[in-house]
Amino acid sequence: MTKVAAVKQTKAGIGFTVCVDFIHRECFISNEALIKLGEQMYSIIGPMQTFRVMEANISGVARRLVHAGVGGTPLLLGPHTFQ
Repeated sequence: MTKVAAVKQTKAGIGFTVCVDFIHRECFISNEALIKLGEQMYSIIGPMQTFRVMEANISGVARRLVHAGVGGTPLLLGPHTFQ
């Protein structure tokens, strides 16, 4: 399982860092995106628990977006990111 560093929960979502080609990039996933991802699970577990369960998927998506050159600081992952 891939773990990301520096995870910080806020009222609006969760900030985290990914590393792509030795460059660390700040990312932020909104609570709305976490709710959408949480719908795939059988129980409601909350934003941080959803993040931890789906961490490999979330960080993989973030790394692919960074590699593709998607801008923004932090890189924002919203519900539309996981369609």
